[in-house]
Parts: sequence; structure tokens; C-alpha cells
Amino acid sequence: MLAFVLGFLLSRYRDIFFAMLTLALSMIVYGLLMNTVELGGSDGFNVHGITLFGVGASVGGEASAGGGLAGTALFAVVYVVSLVCIGLVAWFMRTRAGRLGPAIRDNEIRVEYLGTSARRNIHLSYVIAGALGGLGGALSAFTIGHIDPDMAFWTTSGDFIFIAVLSGTGYAFAPFVGAIVLELVRTLAYQYAPNSWHIVMGVIMLAIIAFLPSGLTSLKLWRGKAATPGAPQASTRSNVPPSAKGAKA
Repeated sequence: MLAFVLGFLLSRYRDIFFAMLTLALSMIVYGLLMNTVELGGSDGFNVHGITLFGVGASVGGEASAGGGLAGTALFAVVYVVSLVCIGLVAWFMRTRAGRLGPAIRDNEIRVEYLGTSARRNIHLSYVIAGALGGLGGALSAFTIGHIDPDMAFWTTSGDFIFIAVLSGTGYAFAPFVGAIVLELVRTLAYQYAPNSWHIVMGVIMLAIIAFLPSGLTSLKLWRGKAATPGAPQASTRSNVPPSAKGAKA
């Protein structure tokens, strides 16, 4: 609901203005959470009493009545929900609204000439992103067992930007690949370069932008080794006009 309301404002802006305005709004929310005593202020609040089909779930690493089985059940729920979200996002990317996203990114004016509202499409995508973000936050709260305002701090947004740059946006499962690689790289950087791990992360991001601007999922590993039979091939003919060819002859 918050994304739906804010979408009317944010859908008017593009590029860096969209990013900065979104970041500013998130910091406003962070400030409100820090000063809301009813929600625990800077300390946040704990999440207790979670059950899965009547069995106490494992929260924050401590299992209740269900023991290790409850922790496995919670992991299974998160896993299934993630698969469902991947399937729904993949379906959305194949719909008319989903296919308009890359078109709006490449040439918004041409999309408007085709009779489609770019603002409306961006608003829809923003609402879907907000819903998925809220769902991810809820699952994170269930898993960790605690919520604090730092989850709304700008560094959290930076992690998601890193994931988007690292994985790319060509596939619905790409953010999961990027998140796994990010945590792996961060763990190794903490272990082998504890005093300069920020430099390691920055170098990796620069390398991805320079050599893989479309992310890890743009590699042939994800696209397949052979082209689809019957697919149109790129033309290798020159763009010389016929009149020029005739003159040359």
C-alpha cells in the first residue's frame, strides 16, 4: 500500500532523480522508525510466537517446541515462497506490461507513441517491487526474530543495488544468484581482508560494470550454448544502399 501511494510521485521521475528520491523517502521512514517509541525506537522489537501448522518455528537460531524440525519447516516455507515469487515474476516478465519495461528503459518516447503510458507501467512495476520487498522483510523478520530501523537505512538499499548490478535483470532468478555471490564475496573479504573489505567490494563492482555490464546472468552459461532452431540470425550484409552498390559496379 505504501508503494502504491508513493508510486504516483515516483513514476514521474527517471534515472538518478528516481534513485535519489527513493533513497530520500527511505531515510524519512528510517527517521520515523528511530523516533517511534511504540515500535522500540533504535532498538526495534522482537518477533515471537511464530508457528507453522501448529508447530513452534525456529526464530533467531533458537527452536521452540518443534526443535530442529521446526527450523527446517521455516526454511522450507521460505524456499517455497521464493520459488512461487520467481514463477510469478517470470510470468509477469512475459506479459505485455513486463515486456514494456525494457522498452521504456531503451526509448520511453517511442513507447508513448505506441499509445502506452510509461508512467502507469512504471507505477505498476514499483508496486510489485514494493510488495516483494515487504514480503522479503516479513520472511527476514520471521527468520531472524528481530526488526530494527537499520533495515530501512540507505546501506541496505546499497546491498540491493549491488545485487542488481552483479546479477543483471534478464531473468527472474537473477537476484537470488546475485545475493548468493554477494554473501560469498563479502564472507571471503571479511576473512582475508578484514580492514579493507570495502575496497574489495568496490573493485568487484567496477569489474562487473566494466566487463559484464548486463550482470552475471548475461554469460553463456545461462543463455545456452546453441541458438534456437529457426530463430532469425543477425544479418552480416553491409548497410550500403542499393544505388551505391550499382554505382560501384
